[in-house]
Amino acid sequence: MTATLAAINVYPVKSAGGIPVEQWELDEFGLRFDRRWAVIDSGGVVITQRDCAAMALVRTGIAADELRLEAPGMPRLSVPLGGSGGSRLPVRVWDDFCEAERCAPAADAWWSALLGEACHLVRMPDESVRPAGDARVAFPDAFPFLLVSQGSLDGLNARLERPVPMNRFRPNLVVDGVDAHAEDAWTSVRIGSEAFTLERPCVRCVVTTIDQATAARGTEPLRTLASYRRNAKGGVEFGRNAVHRTRGSLRVGDPVSPVPSA
Repeated sequence: MTATLAAINVYPVKSAGGIPVEQWELDEFGLRFDRRWAVIDSGGVVITQRDCAAMALVRTGIAADELRLEAPGMPRLSVPLGGSGGSRLPVRVWDDFCEAERCAPAADAWWSALLGEACHLVRMPDESVRPAGDARVAFPDAFPFLLVSQGSLDGLNARLERPVPMNRFRPNLVVDGVDAHAEDAWTSVRIGSEAFTLERPCVRCVVTTIDQATAARGTEPLRTLASYRRNAKGGVEFGRNAVHRTRGSLRVGDPVSPVPSA
């Protein structure tokens, strides 16, 4: 079977819902608009579903020049894609510090009401630099892309009493037509005309146990994954982090040509 790109997902706001797209451009940060926004607490630390599972309920959309956000019981919020010209402030993502731009006060009020704590919506401006090795990222945990094969999910679901959808793992790129965890052995891959380096396995966290449709927490699939995907340091691996080496575009159905490790 020929390997193909089966899905592309853009996540404009870190830890909020994603947008499945058929075709999308790449820019300096990764997929255009991917995780260019984040929600931070009063101390400047990025908030994720690990802290507030309700972030899973936020649906995102991009139309014209706006990022649109919706959540149960909340009015629709729109913020300009190009930024609001707000003040700059330092933001911490894990051990990284970077400069972000505050969005409008209405966006802060919206998120504060949803999450039940004082928080701010911020945007990564074009000139801000948060390095990840020799790459540049906005607000992902570590790298611009997360790639997972459909075969890996199929292998996991064969072990589960209740199968889980791919959105539990929040991948940017889903590859079909390869065996389960074939991506473990890749050092690089070409998708259509775009080149990527596979950097390291993605160690999974409790976000995988949050139902992305209801925000309900559980124990699966992390418990089952831990039974056969635990690494030497105790981390549970599923999928690969990747860096793009070209700046074109991707389309669902693009051929995928991996380069295995020697």
